[in-house]
Amino acid sequence: MKTQYLNSVILALLLFVCLAFAIQKTTPIYFETPKNWPKPHYDFSKNPLTEEGFQLGRKLFYDPIMSRDSTISCASCHLQATGFTHVDHELSHGIDGKIGTRNSMALINLAWKKDFLWDGGANHLDVQPLNPITSPFEMDETLEHIVAKLQKSKQYRPLFEAAFGTSKVTGQHTLKALSQFMLLLTSSNAKYDQVMRREAVFSESEQKGYVIFKRNCASCHTEPLFASDKFENNGLAIDPTLNDIGRMKITNKQEDYLRFKVPTLRNIQFTFPYMHDGRFKTLTEVIKHYNSIQKNKNRPKELAQPMHLSDNDRVDLVAFLKTLSDTEFLFNPRFSFPK
Repeated sequence: MKTQYLNSVILALLLFVCLAFAIQKTTPIYFETPKNWPKPHYDFSKNPLTEEGFQLGRKLFYDPIMSRDSTISCASCHLQATGFTHVDHELSHGIDGKIGTRNSMALINLAWKKDFLWDGGANHLDVQPLNPITSPFEMDETLEHIVAKLQKSKQYRPLFEAAFGTSKVTGQHTLKALSQFMLLLTSSNAKYDQVMRREAVFSESEQKGYVIFKRNCASCHTEPLFASDKFENNGLAIDPTLNDIGRMKITNKQEDYLRFKVPTLRNIQFTFPYMHDGRFKTLTEVIKHYNSIQKNKNRPKELAQPMHLSDNDRVDLVAFLKTLSDTEFLFNPRFSFPK
């Protein structure tokens, strides 16, 4: 009787162990907000970060399966070493050699953004990828077809099961996985950050540039993100070949004519070319534009008239902007092509 009881206990324990291994478990990732940074805008409770979800999103980000003819991936226009943007291309490039209508935006610190794209046409990170996916000038694909391709893949089904507890691929899970990867693209360890943490000091030129920056640029490019949720007219004349009217395309309001999203300046040294249409190839060109901007009362007060910087001022400002380069972020193997 005693032996039979022991055997029952052992059998029950074995069943418990087997069930424990059978139950799908994920590895949570804690999203750490850098000290003295604002609270992220993204609601993580609706898409909890896990290692499995992040790795799935990472694989999807680098996989050309996301485009109609499997030639273009998200990473084709968002290269890690250049701040996840498209270096040396004024406009994004798509399938069949097609050219897009805007410069690829850097994918940096997206957890703090309320809306996306140069005109704010996407109001949530989870839906932002639909814009390049469905654009006939970029990936020219549909979410439904992507889901069908992923569902047929023996490689992806177990990855979805590991991340979401089911091998059934859905559009929602696909987009949430992409978000999990992009949410962790946090850049917060540039020389600027080290100076703010009193781990380093600016050079004399960098310090002068910082003062110039705070006087002329900080109202739009707000510290510590060096970005904002604003849409501004920065004095650029419209390109007649693109006829891009900016935010007005979304709101249909005249006051939004030629207003574009204020981009981050983090890693700005590597995210050239600059502006929504990539018309400037160097930081010096950008500063020259603001130095000779025409007076206009409809622009922010800092851009209502030229900055009137001397040659030395321009050199110092560029020196400061380079302190926003975060090589740890740009070359972090965790964000690179999955092997």
